[in-house]
Amino acid sequence: MDVNKKAARLKELTPLQLDVTQNAGTERPFTHEYNDNHQEGIYVDIVSGEALFSSRDQYDAGCGWPSFTKPINQTEVAEHTDDTLGMRRVEVRSTTADSHLGHVFPDGPQKTGGLRYCINGAALKFVPVTELAEKGYSDYIKYFE
Repeated sequence: MDVNKKAARLKELTPLQLDVTQNAGTERPFTHEYNDNHQEGIYVDIVSGEALFSSRDQYDAGCGWPSFTKPINQTEVAEHTDDTLGMRRVEVRSTTADSHLGHVFPDGPQKTGGLRYCINGAALKFVPVTELAEKGYSDYIKYFE
């Protein structure tokens, strides 16, 4: 991602969005705007706008953060070892903007691969399926047909 474009985009973020994406912060559970979102669409990186997850792969894990069984675009999600807070976890970051998104855990639904991508709502922007074409995400309409 172009450095100037990223810097401009970061200036538009709320303090919470900035802390989560740039400082690996974590929002409080059940406080994000997508806590009760049941619309069909995709979730994109709040910084770069790149597609990350689909509502078709979202489920209620009861943890208080948006949870997904897999990314919609695996090349946009990078995994890194995270040894902070005295535990070993796998951090999930966006590839294009290097935004901290959350973590992936091996306790997801077994029928879909057993993974739970536990993602901060503050790191995401939701694009409803009805707006995919006009917002430049027409390639993802096929996932909802």
